[in-house]
Amino acid sequence: LINLVAASDGLQYTQDSLKDARHFSNTLFNIMRGGIFDDNYSIEKWDFISYLKNANPIVFKESESILQNLPVVFSLFELNDVIKTSESSDFLRLATEYLPLKFSRRHGDPSRPWNKFSINTISEIDGSKILDYEGNWRDIFQNWEALAHSYPFFINGMIFKFLNATTFDGYNPYRVTKGGFDWETIEPDDPWSYIGYWGDHQIIYLLKFLEFSAHHFPKDLENILDSEIFVYANIPYVIKSYEDILQNPKDTIEFNEELDGEIRKRRAENGADGALLLDENNKVIHVNFTEKILSTVLAKLSNFVLEGGIWMNTQRPEWNDANNALVGNGLSMVTLYYLRRFMKFFQQILENSNLENVQVSSEVVDFYKKIRQGFEDNIHLLSTEISDRDRRNLLDLFGSAASEFRIHVYEKGFWGIKRTVSLDGLKRFTHVSLQFLENSIQANKRKDGLYHAYNLLHNKEERTEINHLSEMLEGQVAVLSSKFISSEESLEVLNALKNSALFRADQYSYLLYPNKNLKGFLERNAIPKELVEQSVLLKRFVADKNRQIIEQDVLGNYHFNGNFKNNNDLKSAIEDLLNSDYKKLVEDESNSLLEIFETVFNHKEFTGRSGTFYGYEGLGSIYWHMVSKLLLAVQEVCQKAIEENATPEIIGQLLEHFYEIYEGIGVHKSPELYGAFPTDPYSHTPFGKGAQQPGMTGQVKEDILSRFGELGVFVRNGKIHFKPSLLRKEEFLVEEKIATFISISEEELQENLSVNSLFFTHCKVPVIYKISAKEGLEIYYKNESSKKIDGLVLSPEDSSHIFKRDGEILKVNVHLVAENLR
Repeated sequence: LINLVAASDGLQYTQDSLKDARHFSNTLFNIMRGGIFDDNYSIEKWDFISYLKNANPIVFKESESILQNLPVVFSLFELNDVIKTSESSDFLRLATEYLPLKFSRRHGDPSRPWNKFSINTISEIDGSKILDYEGNWRDIFQNWEALAHSYPFFINGMIFKFLNATTFDGYNPYRVTKGGFDWETIEPDDPWSYIGYWGDHQIIYLLKFLEFSAHHFPKDLENILDSEIFVYANIPYVIKSYEDILQNPKDTIEFNEELDGEIRKRRAENGADGALLLDENNKVIHVNFTEKILSTVLAKLSNFVLEGGIWMNTQRPEWNDANNALVGNGLSMVTLYYLRRFMKFFQQILENSNLENVQVSSEVVDFYKKIRQGFEDNIHLLSTEISDRDRRNLLDLFGSAASEFRIHVYEKGFWGIKRTVSLDGLKRFTHVSLQFLENSIQANKRKDGLYHAYNLLHNKEERTEINHLSEMLEGQVAVLSSKFISSEESLEVLNALKNSALFRADQYSYLLYPNKNLKGFLERNAIPKELVEQSVLLKRFVADKNRQIIEQDVLGNYHFNGNFKNNNDLKSAIEDLLNSDYKKLVEDESNSLLEIFETVFNHKEFTGRSGTFYGYEGLGSIYWHMVSKLLLAVQEVCQKAIEENATPEIIGQLLEHFYEIYEGIGVHKSPELYGAFPTDPYSHTPFGKGAQQPGMTGQVKEDILSRFGELGVFVRNGKIHFKPSLLRKEEFLVEEKIATFISISEEELQENLSVNSLFFTHCKVPVIYKISAKEGLEIYYKNESSKKIDGLVLSPEDSSHIFKRDGEILKVNVHLVAENLR
């Protein structure tokens, strides 16, 4: 385990041993969720051949001559050279997607008894090594985000795996594996079986990969804008028409059993590629990077509700599934905040490209142009007060465009015709869409200084109304991450957050949602007497002692039929009464009955377990993953303020929030207060209890990233920068210490650390920070030479050696001036 953690930069030696231990735990749990690469960038031929044969036997057969010339063990860089000699785009795609990961969980968290959990490392049959990974979409990609910082050259494989597992209509399957991807199915005998698409992960997880690539390998993304090396996943789901979605936004996807059978048959016969989308000639459809990005973005923009957010209508919640009941009625500002950051990034990629045009599938071009034209034709709305009718008109336009696109491909497939799209047109598209997104962000600032996270949608005839929910931590994290609001505005959000009902003083941290007192049993299902008195029908039922709709208890209070679960049951009862003596009254008052029912139960604002019980991510609960997401977002805000030379007062107050949020997470808390060993991450802390469910949450990824941000390790334009503007002097050693670590060549080595120094590794290369009189770098090489550099930026060549983990650089000493530390 120490070797695994060391390989993923989990060993640190500072004056703060608790912090060092917590970083070790975070790194270990991150590996257990997403895996770790087997041996630096080495690839074993037997496993690559097995993978390729299972992925696509035809491509494997066509590539035999290439494979024969590969040595028994080769590097990723040798494979990349081989890829360039192949004329097969499918070989290029599959070889790039290959990720030799090990020690990854099969599925589930070990502390949740309803999940299956297994880490398989050695075959029970012959004792051979197992290189494999499997995880649900939401987990595995976020943990790879942290892993990429230790293995930067595998980022292309991660991006390819992500994009090639997404569908033409812009969504993702349930689970990704080394052997492809899986989707959920409806099983008649399993009431828990369910289908649907999670939405927000298509944006922020992909964006983090793309931002990483742009920083480490400038121009790589621009160079594949027009490369036809991507594919579409073929999932047997059919998203219903826009008209049907309007009718019932909670039931929007049909499971195509016939297609499910066809895909599984093709996969059994043709390997994992049998689950890819085919054209009318049963050939795999190939598209470029631009089209894959467009498909993802258009899926979100086609559900854009002006000033409301992104409509959550694919039967799955957004990031936080404690709010799963919002599906259908909910609008996600969280996704919109992230989408703003995504569109800004995509705009910059287009600006950096020298291309004039790209080729995109004809069907996608039509869809894209309708969305762009819709924005351009309605730009005047942004300078007026927006009406519910305006909002509905825009939603109808976008929803219908998406519906027409989907239905055409479901029924007829892609025609295989590509059309020219100008980069100038794409720049217009990003520019105009950003204006609408940013307008909606401004419209969702609350009076208390916070921002809305989720809103409620009410579609009525020719109108779309919006209502707001209470404040949520998730919304503040996302708006801080949007890169839209200024440093001053970010500080306002953080000050408002500290003064809000989300702050939990006993743990000095933040709740997901404000705590509240739930109604007792006798207070529920109580119809106000004045509403009964206003209804001729309800009074008639009471007088007749008819309990089909309403009954009166012995205390004289009124209640709806206790068998009603929701308004569908009330609607069924109303239908039955149309064949009774009550027919005329029912016809006159059916709508008002439904309104009274909603007044009593307020089902529209029902979010799920987040508002109904304590525990997990429920009422009064701190969900530590979200707090760590807050920490990372605030760190980005602090760094932005420093880079933009904000006032010392602004920077100082932002840093205060950063350090307070970190301390609230708990590594320095007592076990009594934390409720567990504080050096281990936990899922959540319910109201009145200590930390619950150890380890395997996404928090570990956020904490790893924020730790290296705190240490000031950044990559820009392919160069490593050491800029520890958030690092505190108290982390430097106050006495000499010996650091024991594992070198790239797997040797156990030691480094003598002096007073006023600290130790960590980056891509397994030791980095020693030392407080000195002058800034500078000392780089020690394998050939026993060394060099000194003024400043704190490594050259592209030296940075590349570290990224490659090639052993050419043995150590980097970083000299820091005490006055520049905190």
